[in-house]
Amino acid sequence: MQNILEAKDLKKVFYKNRVPFEAVDGVSFHIGKGECLGLAGESGCGKSTIAKIITRLIMPEEGSVRLDGKVQMVFQTPQDSFDPRRTLGDGIMEGMRNQGMGKKQAKERACEMLDLVELDRRFFYRYPHEASGGECQRAAIARALAVEPQLLICDEATSALDVTVQAQIAALLKRLQEENGMSLLLISHDLALVQYLCSRVLIMYQGKIIEEGIPDEVIQNPRESYTRLLVEAIL
Repeated sequence: MQNILEAKDLKKVFYKNRVPFEAVDGVSFHIGKGECLGLAGESGCGKSTIAKIITRLIMPEEGSVRLDGKVQMVFQTPQDSFDPRRTLGDGIMEGMRNQGMGKKQAKERACEMLDLVELDRRFFYRYPHEASGGECQRAAIARALAVEPQLLICDEATSALDVTVQAQIAALLKRLQEENGMSLLLISHDLALVQYLCSRVLIMYQGKIIEEGIPDEVIQNPRESYTRLLVEAIL
């Protein structure tokens, strides 16, 4: 399988009260084209830092990332990812407009994206506060897919939603990934969600990847004590 992304020896250091700590410490991994990879671990283990390195929101002290194509990201809190002064439709169009697409064409594609994520086209004219968390997250996914990324990163994209809506968004992501053959990096503390969506999972702890494998195998036969704790949380 050809890789869409290759990360090698990533290292990122932050400072807390002037004391350095390694948020990411020597992390290497790859994502194949069309693959859904899970990156699992508790809050603060370095998962989101890796996502920010991939999307170049921050730069690592060491290591490299090779990306074959465009990447888009869906964040944890959907309402906060939109400008409250602009409609959801404006938010979905923004990336296309920034790439030079005309307003009429961008609006048509934005409406097509709303269809794709199973949102009524009336949401084009709604503001973030006029939509539920699940509706905003669907709009955020529409915004990400509108520019046709080769890799979609979902950073705890369902954790701020209630259980029913979590299941709906997970099913939507699974359908879109399978239909479009898009690569997906799912960042989550929820191994059950990773098991549902992903073909491979990396377990992260204190800035390092400590275990890797097929989700069913990792869940049924975890090698590391920390992985066993994650598994026990879903049983």
